[in-house]
Amino acid sequence: MEEKKQPTIYDVAEKVGVSLATVSRVINNNGKVKESTRAKVLQAIKELDYRPNAMAKGLASSKTTMVGMIVPDLTNLYYAELAQGIDAVAKIYNYSVSLAVSDGNAKAEREAFDTLRSKQVDGVIYMGSNPSDEIMQLMVSSSVPVVFAGSVDPEGKFPSVNIDYIQAFSEAAGKLKENFEDSKIALVEDPDNSKLSQLRRQGFFKALPNGKTYQAEDEYQMGYNLGRRLLSDGIKAVIVAEDATAVGILNYVRDNHVEVPEDFQIISTSDTKLVKMTRPSISSVTQPKFDIGAVAMRLLTKLMSNQEVSDPAVILPHEFVLRETTK
Repeated sequence: MEEKKQPTIYDVAEKVGVSLATVSRVINNNGKVKESTRAKVLQAIKELDYRPNAMAKGLASSKTTMVGMIVPDLTNLYYAELAQGIDAVAKIYNYSVSLAVSDGNAKAEREAFDTLRSKQVDGVIYMGSNPSDEIMQLMVSSSVPVVFAGSVDPEGKFPSVNIDYIQAFSEAAGKLKENFEDSKIALVEDPDNSKLSQLRRQGFFKALPNGKTYQAEDEYQMGYNLGRRLLSDGIKAVIVAEDATAVGILNYVRDNHVEVPEDFQIISTSDTKLVKMTRPSISSVTQPKFDIGAVAMRLLTKLMSNQEVSDPAVILPHEFVLRETTK
């Protein structure tokens, strides 16, 4: 069977009987075209089912109608939900999305950003808890607009969308303080000193001046291994920065016959599907993840069209879902 040929801009021009330049002006909405001619070109595009290539459009308009996302971990459900919000708004504004994975290290971040720039994206949304100095310098020196989504810009140079981490962690700590003294409550944090980690600790110690802190990467096994130390140190309640870590802690505690929430309580802070599927289900700070992504993409569309951004640091409201790991 003969493969159906994809229609081209030449086919559209030939069908209408106009120049390629005229078709290009209609596609890119750039330059004067008689309304009657514009209507004929649009009708031909519809009849031929012609779909302008984004990169080809970019040659005429200086834009590719493509945006980039830098994501540290494809398996992290938190970033996946952010990406859903980004993609939904990108479609509304007729942008396609190109994904680059940074793996959370400086070299991969640089390569991810360079890859997106090589695709001539019109803007970039950065996601990650701890941007390296190198990626920050690259983004500052680049002409490509950047927005941080669910991530904290350590230097405050780029628009961002987040929750109030200080308030959220202070409220979570206050909830646990209703049942345990400060020294029995711990914050389990990422093993970095990112701006996001600093805000989390600030909120935690605001409510619990004598609270404890522990470090564990966002991995189930890291949480499970940490559970032994928490119980050995007499910890009775934890706020956990990452959901996979929280699930690991919960399973270790339960495997060692500690009653939850009677003798041990857990609050996580990303509220992904993971904490809803455990038994008992894990209480959590709820972040409007889809909305964070959507608002970040809307900010980016404004920057890409040179519109004024009145509030570059957007803070969205958070809530709590108290499930079975808290009283």
